[in-house]
Amino acid sequence: MRFERKAGSLGLRRWGLLGVVAAMCVAPSARAQTQFDIYGFAMLDMGYQTKQNDPAWFDVLRPTKLPAFDDQFGKDGRFFAGVRQTRIGFKSSTPTEMGDLKTTFEFEMFGVGVDAGQTTIRLRHAYGELGKFGAGQYWSPFMDIDVFPNSIEYWGPNGMAFFRNVQVRWMPIQGDTRMTIALERPGASGDLGVVSDIVGGDLVGRFPMPDLSAEYRKATGFGYLEAAGIVRQMKWDDMDPTDANGDISGDATGWGLNFSTNIKTGDRGLVRASLVYGEGIENYMNDAPVDVAVEVDGAGNIDGVALPVTGISAFYDITWNERWTSTVGYSMLDIDNSNGQGPTAFKTGQYGLVNLLFHPVADVMMGGEIQWGDRENVNGFTSDDLRFQFSAKYNFATSIGGR
Repeated sequence: MRFERKAGSLGLRRWGLLGVVAAMCVAPSARAQTQFDIYGFAMLDMGYQTKQNDPAWFDVLRPTKLPAFDDQFGKDGRFFAGVRQTRIGFKSSTPTEMGDLKTTFEFEMFGVGVDAGQTTIRLRHAYGELGKFGAGQYWSPFMDIDVFPNSIEYWGPNGMAFFRNVQVRWMPIQGDTRMTIALERPGASGDLGVVSDIVGGDLVGRFPMPDLSAEYRKATGFGYLEAAGIVRQMKWDDMDPTDANGDISGDATGWGLNFSTNIKTGDRGLVRASLVYGEGIENYMNDAPVDVAVEVDGAGNIDGVALPVTGISAFYDITWNERWTSTVGYSMLDIDNSNGQGPTAFKTGQYGLVNLLFHPVADVMMGGEIQWGDRENVNGFTSDDLRFQFSAKYNFATSIGGR
């Protein structure tokens, strides 16, 4: 199935400094009241992996990018270094009769998609909000960014929902307790598996409706509890329905539930956890393969099914004192594969880490982290990776204007 998988953000090739300058310009009439924030950080990552992974993802630990067979990416043992986590952002807030008008433009240097492995400008957020309505590219309501641990590895837990998406949203409840409903840009990917040579490029993905997502967060004395859901429709059209396979056009409905929480343990500890389950929602997971795969019945009939997925993530952040912090935790993602997927198709991924970070002064962090990942295929083949990473991060922020 020739589906188009979304990378989760838009590339920035033609803007240059023009977009940044335009974002910084404030109309004279609003300049006295508008607050404009510039923020970000410069960050170095340097480390050693004892095993191997896809070279395009050399500086992150993604179980889906570990070898699907022995020595797929060469021999073990690689040193890596980069500054791709470096980030800059611009925010504004202007009071109006309908409430504060807020905008966010944020970029980083981590290339994905056709720029995978490169240090290049990448758009993270392009989002505006007025009152109870927002539009642009921002965190999907189906995910919970507050589940992401205080780690230095860029990609993060594979079993959590994580997706920045183009959307329009309504927020009827705002504040510590909140509710959000959104229509999001659709997209998915497919696996033809054992019939790829037969079907070839005859199937084309189509998405007739936006994805519908929603979240509700309840603030509590110990943190919060959150529930989110999503429903989506995926179709595929057979461009050659007269061939020997007949017309194998079809559709599938994707749906998912995401339960997440932050739990304070005294003044120094914080538990970040989530549980995700659904079908055909791999595109919204932090590190998952395809949403739809081929199913072949006993008579040889070909169909497509939305793949069930389960994801868990549990991490503990602790502040030892004003200078030292640590994080430890584990994440897992499991796919209920179809019978039409090939033997090297991804089935289960595991991810874990522990770190010790030093904060010598405000806005400066440096420290080390040990990371482990594991991949299991449909055929039972497994591969793993153990990494040691050192990072140094230098934050900056300033505000202009305001009331």
